[in-house]
Amino acid sequence: MAPDAMRTAAHALSDARPLSYWLDDPGKPGALPALTGDERCDLLVVGGGYSGLWTALLAKERDPGRDVVLVEGHEVGWAASGRNGGFCAASLTHGLANGLERWPDEIGYLEELGGRNLDAIESAVARYSIDCDFERTGEIDVATAPHQLDELREWHRRTQELGFSGVELLDREQVRAEVDSPTFLGGLWDRRGVAMLHPAKLAWGLKRACLGLGVRIFEHTRALGLARSGAGVAVRTPYGRVFARDVALGTNIFPSLVRRVRPYTVPVYDYALITEPLGAGQLASIGWGNRQGLGDSANQFHYFRLSADNRILWGGYDAIYPYGGRLDSSLDQRPETFLKLAGQFFECFPQLSGVRFSHAWGGAIDTCSRFSAFFGTAFRGRVAYAAGYTGLGVGATRFGADVMLDLLSGGETERTALRMVRTKPMPFPPEPFAWTGIELTKRSLARADSHGGHRNLWLRAMDRMGLGFDS
Repeated sequence: MAPDAMRTAAHALSDARPLSYWLDDPGKPGALPALTGDERCDLLVVGGGYSGLWTALLAKERDPGRDVVLVEGHEVGWAASGRNGGFCAASLTHGLANGLERWPDEIGYLEELGGRNLDAIESAVARYSIDCDFERTGEIDVATAPHQLDELREWHRRTQELGFSGVELLDREQVRAEVDSPTFLGGLWDRRGVAMLHPAKLAWGLKRACLGLGVRIFEHTRALGLARSGAGVAVRTPYGRVFARDVALGTNIFPSLVRRVRPYTVPVYDYALITEPLGAGQLASIGWGNRQGLGDSANQFHYFRLSADNRILWGGYDAIYPYGGRLDSSLDQRPETFLKLAGQFFECFPQLSGVRFSHAWGGAIDTCSRFSAFFGTAFRGRVAYAAGYTGLGVGATRFGADVMLDLLSGGETERTALRMVRTKPMPFPPEPFAWTGIELTKRSLARADSHGGHRNLWLRAMDRMGLGFDS
C-alpha cells in the first residue's frame, strides 16, 4: 500500500470501536441466569448461536409438549452469530459450484431444500415478529479482474445448461448501474437466493421466540462433559448437571463434547469493518438502490453490504488460522488486517474518500475441508451434532437443526437420506501438517489471484482430493 493510501486508511480507522457493530446495540437483551443444581428435560441443546436456537425452536414446533433446555457458555448470539456479515443464503452447500462438485446427483434436490429453508426462515421472522432488518435483496458476485469475468460468464453458461435459473449475468455498465465501483467489470446477480439481515437481532429474536414457546434457557452455563445416564445422557456444567433423553450439540467452532468430531474443523479468523452512516450525497455516488449483498470473485474475497442505517460493512480477504487450532480472543482484533481492509475499501469506492469506520472486529469461523456442514450422532444415537458451516451458517444452520432433530428421532427422512448428511469431510491432519498445509494453500490462492486465476500444482492436488480452505 502506498504511504498516502496507508495514511488515509489509518485515519479512517482512528475512532473505530473494537467490537462487533451488531452487538453494540442498546436493544441487546439482558443475560438470563446460569443453571445451578440439577435439571431434567427431554432435549438439551448445547450452544446459544443460530444452530442451537433453531434446534430448540423447531423442537418445540414439532412437539409443543417436549421439555427443552438450552445452555449457552456466554450469552446468546455473542460469537459467530453476532459477528457475521448478515448474509442469509439459501445454499446449503457453500454455493452451487461446491455442491455440484461434491454431490452432483443430489444437487438439484439440495438446491430445492435450500430454497425451502430460506422461505421458512423468512416465514419464521414474520411469524415471531423478529425485528432483524430482513431484506430479500439477493447477492451479486462481482468480477474485478478479467479472468474472473471470464469465469463468471462460463459459470452462468453452465448453470443455464444444467437448468438452474434465477441468476442474471451483468456486464460492466449493468453492474455499475447497481453499485458503482470503478473496479467492477461485471457480475452475477442471484435475485432471490440471499437475504440481508441484522445477525445479532436474529439471534435475540430467536431467543425470545424460544422463551415464548417454553424453552428454558440458561446463559453463562458452559457444558463441560457428556456421560451416559441410564437410557439418556448427563451433561455436566460449572454449577450443576442436566439429565436429558437427547442432546443436540450446536457448538460449531468450539471444541465438540464428542472428541472424535474435533479433527473435522479448524478455526479460521475472519475480520470486518463498518462505516459511519452514509449521507445522501455519499449514497448517491455509489447507487446501491436495490441494497443487494456483494462479494468479489477472488480466492481472497471481500463481502460487503448496506446496513439498515446505510453503513457499509466490508469484510473478508484475510483468513487467519492459529497454529494448533486454538481459539484465542486476542485474535478478535488484528490491526494489520483492519488497515489492509480499509485500504482495499477505498480502492473499491474512491468516491467515499473521507468516510470513517465506526467499528472493527473479528471472530472465528468453523471451517471444514468440504466447506459445508457435516452431521452425525454419538452415545448410541442419543447425541446429535452439526458443524463445519464455513461462514455460510446464517441460513444453513436452520437446515442443520432439522437434520439433528431427524437423527435424534431415529427414523429416515428426506434429509437424513442425503449423501451430504450421511458422509463426512476429510479430517484435518495433526500439527505441524495442518498449519503447513493451510499456509501453503493460502499462499497458493493469493498467487492464483495475482496470476490470472492459474492454480498451481498444490491447488490442483487439493482439488483432486476434494480438500479446500476458505473464509
